[in-house]
Amino acid sequence: MRWSWVAVAAALVSAGCGSIGEPLPPALHIPQRVTDLSALEQGGKIVVQFTLPARTTENLAIRKPVTADLGVGIAGSPLETWAAGAKRFTDIPVDKRIVTYEVPAKEWIGKDVVIAVRILSPSNRSAGWSNLVTLSVVPPLAPLSSLSASDVAEGVRLTWQGASPMYRIHRREGDGSSAASLAETDHTSYTDTTTEYGKTYHYAVEGFRAGGSVHALTDRTPEVAVTPVDTWPPPVPAGVAAVVSLGRVELVWERSIAPDLAGYRIYRAESEGPFTRLGEAREGPSYSDRAVVAGRGYRYSVAAFDQIGNESEKSPPVAVQAQ
Repeated sequence: MRWSWVAVAAALVSAGCGSIGEPLPPALHIPQRVTDLSALEQGGKIVVQFTLPARTTENLAIRKPVTADLGVGIAGSPLETWAAGAKRFTDIPVDKRIVTYEVPAKEWIGKDVVIAVRILSPSNRSAGWSNLVTLSVVPPLAPLSSLSASDVAEGVRLTWQGASPMYRIHRREGDGSSAASLAETDHTSYTDTTTEYGKTYHYAVEGFRAGGSVHALTDRTPEVAVTPVDTWPPPVPAGVAAVVSLGRVELVWERSIAPDLAGYRIYRAESEGPFTRLGEAREGPSYSDRAVVAGRGYRYSVAAFDQIGNESEKSPPVAVQAQ
C-alpha cells in the first residue's frame, strides 16, 4: 500500500511538469538601425539629426549605453567603398533621444556627400548603417542682419537685410512658448497680419536655399520683440452724401468694414464756420439732422471711431442749403 501511494505521487508530479526544450541562445543586444537621419547645411556647418533606437533587433528594450558612429563621405560610390573612405565622427552625444550633431562643412564645399550613422552596442555590434542622406554642400549663405519689427495698422511689419533666395520667419508668443515657423517669403520684409493687440511676439528670420539635394540655411537672427498697441483708427468714411428735405437734412455714406468699428461721429458747420460735433450714429451709416433753419447753408463731415476711441480723419465736407 505504501508503494502504491508513492507511485501515484510520482505520476502526479510528472504530469504537472512540461518538457524541457532546447536552450535559447543569449541575447545579442544589437540596437536597431536608425531610419530617420536628416542633414542640412547651416552657416558653415552640416547639421545632422536622428532619433536613437529604443529597442534591439530582438525587440528588447535597450538598457545599456550605446555609441554612435557618423560617416560623411563623397557620394557616388558603393556603400562598402563609401564606408572605407568616409570621415568618421564618434564623439556623438547620446544622452538624449533626439540627437543633433554639427560637422564643419568647409572641406566638402562644392561636393555631394553621403551621410549615414550606425548605433553600436557595448560590444561594438551594429545592425548596419542608417538611411543614407545625400547633401550638396554649397558656399555658406551670407548671414542676415538688421531685423526690426514695427507696429503697423495691418499687424507687425518685419524688415531685415540679407541676400538669400528665400527667408523663413519664426514667431513665438509670450515668454514661455517655443518658436514656430510662421511663413516663407522671397522678400526682405513681411507683415504678420495674425497678431492680437496687447500680446507680445518674438520674431527671428533665417535665409535658406532648397532644391534637390541642396538644403542650406543661414543662422537665425537674434529675436526681436514687439507688443502691438491699437493706435489705428478705422478708415475715413467714403461716399458721404446729403439729401435736403423740408426741415431736415438726411446724411448717408458707405459702411466701414473695420472689424473693431464702434460707430460714426457727425460734424456740422454753418456756412464757412468751424465744425462742431453734431451727434453719433452707431446703428448704421446714416444720420438725420432735424435741427436746421430754412435758408441757412450747412457743411457736413463724418468720421469713424473704433471700440477704444481711435477716430479717423473727417470725410471731405458736403455743403447744402436747408429748406
